[in-house]
Amino acid sequence: MEFQIVEGRIYYEDERNEVLAEVTYVPVSEGVVDIDHTYVSPALRGQGIAGKLMEALAADLRARGLKATAPCSYAEIWLSRNRAANEDIIA
Repeated sequence: MEFQIVEGRIYYEDERNEVLAEVTYVPVSEGVVDIDHTYVSPALRGQGIAGKLMEALAADLRARGLKATAPCSYAEIWLSRNRAANEDIIA
């Protein structure tokens, strides 16, 4: 599974260009973004896809020197559970 990374969004779509998984974020201040949405299609749930999206997002934010807050409940829980590995990107 290969994620597409664009400003404000990391996503996966099938061969028909249907979005099957995504995480989105918006800038809120200089160097800080809000992770505001995660989605995984019911057909892919239970396979760890949302966690992989968050890992990809964390790596992207780290590479760009950004920090994140997480109004999205899934993102908030993921960051909390993975705090030690991602302390550098948590605002």
